[in-house]
Amino acid sequence: MTLSSEYDGWHERVFQSAPGHPDESSPWYNIVLEYLVPVTGKRVLEVACGRGGFVKLLTLKGGVMFGADFSSTALGIARRKTLEDCGEGIHARFTQADAQQLPYAKESFDIVISCETIEHVLDPLSAVMEMARVCRTGGLLYLTTPNYFNAMGLYYVYTRIRKRDVIPKFDQPLNRIFLFPEVRSLVRRCGWKIIRSDGTVHQFPIWPGHNPVALPWLESNRFLRRVLKPFAYHYFIMCRKEKA
Repeated sequence: MTLSSEYDGWHERVFQSAPGHPDESSPWYNIVLEYLVPVTGKRVLEVACGRGGFVKLLTLKGGVMFGADFSSTALGIARRKTLEDCGEGIHARFTQADAQQLPYAKESFDIVISCETIEHVLDPLSAVMEMARVCRTGGLLYLTTPNYFNAMGLYYVYTRIRKRDVIPKFDQPLNRIFLFPEVRSLVRRCGWKIIRSDGTVHQFPIWPGHNPVALPWLESNRFLRRVLKPFAYHYFIMCRKEKA
């Protein structure tokens, strides 16, 4: 079984568990929307677009949208949902592709979006370099990834020491663990300049074997959220490509 086919099965299981779930409502997409520049008429690529909810949303906002994903199953769902919700006259372009080898020409896009992606690729450095290659000079990258520089990370270390597999519950075929300084270093190595950073989902594992306690009231306070961003579960950065 290949990694691609494993992801086909994963996307099918997730979709069948809740076919009507709006993927674009996820917290990482919400924080991207807070910082996203107007997309009308702009060429926008989402790397690892999954089942296409965010591509569909930005298509309705006027973006010239492209979605790339490793999974043919995810792309089939994305095409169907986009057609159903946007109609024949508006469409996005979906392509099966590896984030580490994107099938697009140099400087093809004004904006590149990568949400909860780099932790699921074999070579995150190659993936972020590819995002820089296909983005025009002066273009923007919006990237999120789970961050374990927080109570969740400490709890993960605890479960490893105790030889328990409790949190995080990894159900994807491939997962990596990042701390926010590693994410910042990674994008800088690939030629991106960080111009904004933030975080979302602040939660604390209190009782072993139970879901962490979340603090949803904190998410609506941007100042407090930015102060506490190093400890957020999802770390967000907005970058600009400075040169070709």
